[in-house]
Amino acid sequence: MTKVKICGLTNLEDALAAESLGADFLGFIFFDKSPRAIGVDNARVIIKGLKGKARKVGLFFDQDLALVKDTAECLGLDLLQIHGSEKPEYVTALKKDFAVIKTFRVKKGFDFGALGEYSMADYFLFDTYKEGIAGGTGIAFDWDILSGVKIKKPVFLAGGLKPANVEKAAGKVLPYAVDVASGVEESVGKKSRKLMEEFINAVK
Repeated sequence: MTKVKICGLTNLEDALAAESLGADFLGFIFFDKSPRAIGVDNARVIIKGLKGKARKVGLFFDQDLALVKDTAECLGLDLLQIHGSEKPEYVTALKKDFAVIKTFRVKKGFDFGALGEYSMADYFLFDTYKEGIAGGTGIAFDWDILSGVKIKKPVFLAGGLKPANVEKAAGKVLPYAVDVASGVEESVGKKSRKLMEEFINAVK
């Protein structure tokens, strides 16, 4: 069964709701230029308040390696989502201690050969490419780009997913997990329990 990651969580209420509704992964963004960025102290409060078994994912974007490691260790993160232009050596250094999701931003003509350079990663995540925006665009890319492509890692599918289209997207790509942030929000950084429930039900 396809798993669900609810990303861009900023408060305990939303995290507990996502957890109780059956989310498999809870995502926290530690990149301060993101509108859904969260500080370490706030994330610690949320993580300590969790009650279930959802895996905790920290998203980082071209940040200092030592800072990423320190954040992951002090919060007890289960996975690190490396979302920028980090080199393979950077991912290899993290892999010594952590499980890693490497993000690729997809557009027409995407070079799948680049995936081979990151074979050390545990998962690949595909998000929508938009010039000047790191992620959270709320825009879906053409899922047919991934259809029929043999990818040797479990795939997280992101980019413009919402309750109305996630079933179709999952059917085309057959991902290990789907990843949503803006598609289940009332406003930036504030999740809608109703939309999270609809999204998770559509997937499960």
